[in-house]
Parts: sequence; structure tokens; C-alpha cells
Amino acid sequence: MRLSSLSWAFCCATLVVGLPSLSKGAKNALVGLEMTAREALAPLLPISGMGHNLVPFQKAVQEFADAPKADSDPATYNDTASPEELAKTNGAFRTQSTAADSCSSNPNIRFEWDDYSTSDRQALMGAFKCLMNKPPSGAFTASKSRWEDFARLHQMYTPNVHQNQKFLPWHRYFVWTFEQVLRSECGFDRAFFWFDETKHAGAFSASDLFSSPYLGTLGTTSHCGNTADQAQCSTSYLNSCLANSRYQDFEKCFEYGPHGYGHNGVGGVMADVYASPAEPFFWFHHTFVDRAWRIWELADPNNRYGSIDGTDINGNPLTLDTVVYMGGIRPDVTIRQIINTLSGDALCYRYNY
Repeated sequence: MRLSSLSWAFCCATLVVGLPSLSKGAKNALVGLEMTAREALAPLLPISGMGHNLVPFQKAVQEFADAPKADSDPATYNDTASPEELAKTNGAFRTQSTAADSCSSNPNIRFEWDDYSTSDRQALMGAFKCLMNKPPSGAFTASKSRWEDFARLHQMYTPNVHQNQKFLPWHRYFVWTFEQVLRSECGFDRAFFWFDETKHAGAFSASDLFSSPYLGTLGTTSHCGNTADQAQCSTSYLNSCLANSRYQDFEKCFEYGPHGYGHNGVGGVMADVYASPAEPFFWFHHTFVDRAWRIWELADPNNRYGSIDGTDINGNPLTLDTVVYMGGIRPDVTIRQIINTLSGDALCYRYNY
């Protein structure tokens, strides 16, 4: 497979999505190659991040101590799929229905990586490679491949969809859009995936996701692989965020907590808020983020599907009619259309737990 220099530059793992084995010299050269490529592509990477102020777990507990709390125990929230649902969708993708009743009774299931079959994993890596090798759409300046179209789109929208409450709905639709392009342009016809970072908090590299058949080994240097930051993607931190009853409090807790630490914990371009979608692990990380929001919603679906609070980057109140833009890759939607992943309007999926 041929990767463009930008795709090479964006990969923090030693091997990228199942590439053939590299020589020792080639592996050692990756850090220097990334630095060289980033300098050459400076117009595409004007800055390295937004200076997120990440909040350690104990500080988050203190900061949200006076925020309204949910009535139920966050540890009991779940998205457990029934055996019947799992049997219908395991290994396959069901053509999406637009009917809400049909969707809720037969949704697509996103499988956690450890529950994802070997065949599905291989098909996913093949689809990733396909998108990396496809020519760009031409709609995004400086993009060298269809894969890089997503990185460029994210760069363009980063200031509008980070550090404000539009963060979660925009990224939910962004991940869904990526999934649809994998399907329509690369023939991916399997169930989608997610990655449970709480199982690997402090040790992402222990997951076989970071092995040569998949994303490649994750380093433990200052360049890639910060286990102290990975440790903040814990069940306790997740539950602390889930305990908030207001959307704006949950969103802030998670964006500045496990979300930010997941990016920094992998390092490399994942630590670049703008360009991070070019790193394959971005999509695994943001399924974890989206799943957390869905779990929060399930704690009080009658209220949490029916309203949203907080503001956008300009201070305008967020409402269900706030538009989520996707740069023309897929039609724009309102938050109302995507706030419930089982609405059957734009989305039709749940997680396997």
C-alpha cells in the first residue's frame, strides 16, 4: 500500500493499519519523517493544538461538586444489547432504516474491539487502507487523499466545535459520516466498532489493537504513549462525568477529562486537536467518547433526548434546532436528528454494552 507523506506523518504507532513489516531502520526513521513531513505541510498544519486545559480527576470532582447530580448511580448505566440483537448484527451491517420503530427493534450494533471478530477487524483495516489510497474529493485544500479529507474538515471546524457544548453532537455526526464513507466508497459491510478505554486505562498498549496486524505498536516515549494521561481514561473519571445531570456539565467534564487525556495519552498527531483525525486511533477514541454520551443520555432518556443546554462558540444557546455542518460530505442535520442514535431519522445504532 502507498501512503502519502501526510498519512505517514500522522501515524503515531510504529506500524500503520496492518502495513507489511518495516525494517528497523525504517521504524527508527518514523519520528524524523513525521517532523520533516509536518514542516513540509505547514500550510495544512498551521498550529499544533488549542491549548486545552485538561482537568485531573480530583480537580474535576471538586469543580463539579456543586453542579446538579443525577438521581441514579452512574455505574448502573448501560447499553447492553440483547442476545437476539447481537445475533442479528454480528459480523454484518444492516441496511439502515429511516423508520424509528424499525430502527429501535433492529438497530446496527457497534461492537467493542475485544468482541469484534478477526474477520471484521481485517475488513476494517482494509477499508482504512482503501480510504487512505483513494484520491481526495477536491473539496478540501491541501488534502492528498480521501482519508485526509476528514483531517482537513476537522481542521476547518475545530474552533467551532471544541471548548463549547457543540463538541459532542458534531463529533457524533463526524464519526457517523466517516463510517458511511467507508461503506459507500470502500465497500465496508461489517458491524462498526468502539474501543473501551476504561479497560485499558493507563495501558492502552496492552490492547491487541496496538499490534502489528492492526494499528501497530504504541511507543512509550515522550513522542508517543503517555501512560499517565491514559490512566485518566478510567471508570472512576467516566462515572464522575456521568453523575452530572445537566448536559453542559457532563460535556465539559468529558471533553476536558477523558477525551483530552485520550488524545494526549496516545500522543503524536493525536495530541494535535486540529489534525488528530489523520491518526487511525482517532476513530476508536471518538467511538468511546460517543458511547459515553449515549450512556449519559440513557440515564434519563425522556429528558435528555428532548432538550439540550449550553452554548456554541459564539455564546448562542444550543437548541435541538442547532445545525451540525459536515462540509458537504454528508447533508447537514440538526441536533434533534442525531441526539438519539436510535431515532431512525439520521442514525440507527447502539453499542453492545
